Amino acid sequence: MQAAFYERTGPAAEVLTLAALPDPVPGPGEVRVRLRWSGVNPSDVKSRAGLRSKQLAFPRIVPHSDGMGVIESVGEGVDAKRIGERVWIWNGAWGRANGTAAQFIVLPARQAVALPAGVPDEAGACLGIPALTALHAVRMAGGVDGRSVLVAGGAGAVGHYAVQFARLLGARQVIATVSSEEKAQIAREAGAHLAIDYRREDVAERVREATDGRGVDRVIEVDIAANRLVDLELLRPGGDLVVYGSGQGEFSLPFFPLILKNLNLRFFIVYNLADDDRTQAEAVLADCLSRGVLQHRIAQRLPLAQIVQAHELVESGRAIGNVVIELP
Repeated sequence: MQAAFYERTGPAAEVLTLAALPDPVPGPGEVRVRLRWSGVNPSDVKSRAGLRSKQLAFPRIVPHSDGMGVIESVGEGVDAKRIGERVWIWNGAWGRANGTAAQFIVLPARQAVALPAGVPDEAGACLGIPALTALHAVRMAGGVDGRSVLVAGGAGAVGHYAVQFARLLGARQVIATVSSEEKAQIAREAGAHLAIDYRREDVAERVREATDGRGVDRVIEVDIAANRLVDLELLRPGGDLVVYGSGQGEFSLPFFPLILKNLNLRFFIVYNLADDDRTQAEAVLADCLSRGVLQHRIAQRLPLAQIVQAHELVESGRAIGNVVIELP
């Protein structure tokens, strides 16, 4: 099979290699998926760059955890009726050497989820991390039904889904922060009642105006290190700060604003969702996909041969939406 891989961390152009690798064979409880699309996420490029660790967990790593394809063969114990099924992949490269940047992937059958008819193939490569992160951030800790929500980065890969899920799951007010008028329009089209350009406007002041001084019930945060102080201003007493990302490995929070407002800090990483949380999220996602109520924003489609450019595009932050790679 054709695959991209790296055997050391570093810049994409220096460490990513394209070559033929042996076709994988499914073992008991596994499926082999012929991949059509592979999703490139910030966590993928950070791992390749060595920002988390310079030491590789495996001698050779085929990157990317998200993907879409068709089940081609199954191992012992897996219903053969699944052969030919269109599926989306989660945790392809999480704790594993071989992710979705290849023509084939073998993984536990549970990690290949049926993709409803009518969903574009490439959208299936955007579900494991962006969509499920957004959905869990909206659903966790009692959800957002009847509540007000602020989504940081409402035009981003996760934020764009989070705005939609917040509306679909009953939020009475959805506010998004963005960095341009183009992104503001994207957030509004996704369902945001209000989009605030944090580069030109005072976010805290605009939120106070929009909520009659109460603040929002929940903030869904993409970069806690950058936005932690303004988040504390935005939240009403007893509100939830739901965090799924940070631009820095360490940050500090002032104690008294947290305790005086009885704020709740909630952190999670989508790779480690509890089984019940993942099962419930998959069910909600399947319903939304089947009803065709989700927008999927693909910023760039590139062939496997241009995986370096795909990684560099995600690293640059210029992509407004998801970057996906088409497998040959």
